[in-house]
Amino acid sequence: MTLAFDVTRSSPKGVDALAVPVFTDGPVPRSLGLSRPALAAVGFDGSAAQIFQVPSAAGAVVVAVGMGARADLTIHGVRNAAAALARAVARHEWVATTLADVEPKDGEGRAVGQAIAEGITMASYRFTKHRSEASNKPDTKNAPKLTKITLVCSAERAASVDKGAQRGAVIGDAVCFARDLANTSPGHLNATDMADVALQVASKGKLGIQIFDNDTMREMGMGGMIGVNKGSVEPARMIKLTYQPRQAQGTVALVGKGVMYDSGGISLKPSDASHASMKMDMSGAAAVLAAMSVLHITKPRVAVIAYLMCTDNMPSGSALKMGEVMTIRNGKTVEIHNTDAEGRLVLADGLSLAVEENVDAIVDIATLTGACMGALGLKYAGLLSNNDDWAAQVNTAASKADERMWRLPLVPEYRKLLDSEVADMKNIGGPYGGAITAGLFLQEFVGGKPWAHIDMAGPMRVDSDDGWLSKGATAYGVRTFVELLDAYRPPAC
Repeated sequence: MTLAFDVTRSSPKGVDALAVPVFTDGPVPRSLGLSRPALAAVGFDGSAAQIFQVPSAAGAVVVAVGMGARADLTIHGVRNAAAALARAVARHEWVATTLADVEPKDGEGRAVGQAIAEGITMASYRFTKHRSEASNKPDTKNAPKLTKITLVCSAERAASVDKGAQRGAVIGDAVCFARDLANTSPGHLNATDMADVALQVASKGKLGIQIFDNDTMREMGMGGMIGVNKGSVEPARMIKLTYQPRQAQGTVALVGKGVMYDSGGISLKPSDASHASMKMDMSGAAAVLAAMSVLHITKPRVAVIAYLMCTDNMPSGSALKMGEVMTIRNGKTVEIHNTDAEGRLVLADGLSLAVEENVDAIVDIATLTGACMGALGLKYAGLLSNNDDWAAQVNTAASKADERMWRLPLVPEYRKLLDSEVADMKNIGGPYGGAITAGLFLQEFVGGKPWAHIDMAGPMRVDSDDGWLSKGATAYGVRTFVELLDAYRPPAC
């Protein structure tokens, strides 16, 4: 899906619909053709993301888009209003809107243009890859037809709105790309397939790429990846991507968990609905890959090294066993007490490699623990970090992207819960504080580098359309990474 955005000073002829913003206070735009009392009579008061369509016998349909109170409008409100608009006009092909002329309290024209393009692009997303042409499913029959959006705004802000809209469209497409990866059936996307996709991304995005197979990873001492992959008939792949701008102001490593399907291994997951969503256990790697795919366009001034740690976690006669001891890339040994705590094992290898590259800061992202989901619910990711400044940068980027997260403590006293009788540590820390002990486990492999861990198990997916989120995989983290890299500064120690 690719939407085209352009900017004009007046609504062009031939559009199928014209959308105008309406606040709960102040005048109603003349172009709507209705007074506030007339709108109130049909139950429309301009509340945030409220929609009312005014049918027309000839010419464009006029759509009122609720914005809430004028003084309360934020960039997030603009994005959500654009998302509501996208769903309302999905059956039209060409839509114009004066939404770009609004004045949120926290952003100018460029931010408004970006928010509109992001909201429309992400809300228009539908996953139909596995639908047949003969399917009568609603998602297929009512797939959006929208292809062109014209943003109407004043001449003074046209250039900045256009710049923002083009950026927002690119980022929105990256989010949709990551959603496609996470929504794809595990029978259609294994670790080898993920490497093939990464090759295409690297070629288009002018990225360096290296792909490591099982034999190479075994020679490299990557016990986490090799151990988790033992039970699968599908080989693992580690994918390393590099973005190198001129005169880079530092280097950041992104590490993504790419467990293409997580059965739990010998510690088999219960037979319930959660199994179907375990194709999304590679959402961290998908988010990293999608973010990397746009860097040649967003052009951050920091070098980026990305590691996608891709493997299945399956039960079989050769699968990883409880009580086994594996050696991670950095030499530390881990005793396995739960094979369903596998994400931290593959991340440990990736983190170790990032440290060897002497990067300035590291972020890993993973659908890691049910404990984090239990603590923060489905709308917040957990953030754990060993560096307050770096944590603040990640949190600020997430806030700008409207991807919610909450920082959890790395409680030093809990480290003893990972103590093993036979190895340097166990891979789980007991029944309580699981998100924190997982973070403490990962901290063992960052070599003291400024590091942040994002546990996105909760917001990995949504069950229904919600604002700019579309049913299914959310691609949480893509926009946070883009914003983080754009605003990067060396973390204070």
